[in-house]
Amino acid sequence: MSAPMVNETADAPPPLWMRPLARLAVLLALVIAKLSPERQFALLNVLRRGARASTVRETHQARNAVLFSSVLCTGPWCLQRSIATALLCRLCGTWPEWCVGVRTEPFRAHAWVQVDGTPVDEDTEQVDQFHRMVVIRPRS
Repeated sequence: MSAPMVNETADAPPPLWMRPLARLAVLLALVIAKLSPERQFALLNVLRRGARASTVRETHQARNAVLFSSVLCTGPWCLQRSIATALLCRLCGTWPEWCVGVRTEPFRAHAWVQVDGTPVDEDTEQVDQFHRMVVIRPRS
């Protein structure tokens, strides 16, 4: 997937307890990102079970920890970054809305996380150009 934003950086170092969880989430995300889209969606649907909805603060904290833990996730690898963020939220007991979208002129695909329909730490104007194809929400 090609992300509209690249070379993002963490705001601040995450708490020490979160760092190993963030590294685990990044490693798992790299494996999941190599699966077919159908398997990715099925697996993420299973993983969200039992989690409460993430808040903006929790999602921001998880995304920040992912960016801090992985140089790869600071670049154009939005799929891995968004999966890792969702997984880290899940490891902490929550689940954000995980989204994949496309646009046509020019063609691009992008993956991101959001809370209550609002992208977290993304350029909302750019994300609004994408038609959401898949949204995996927390179970209510």
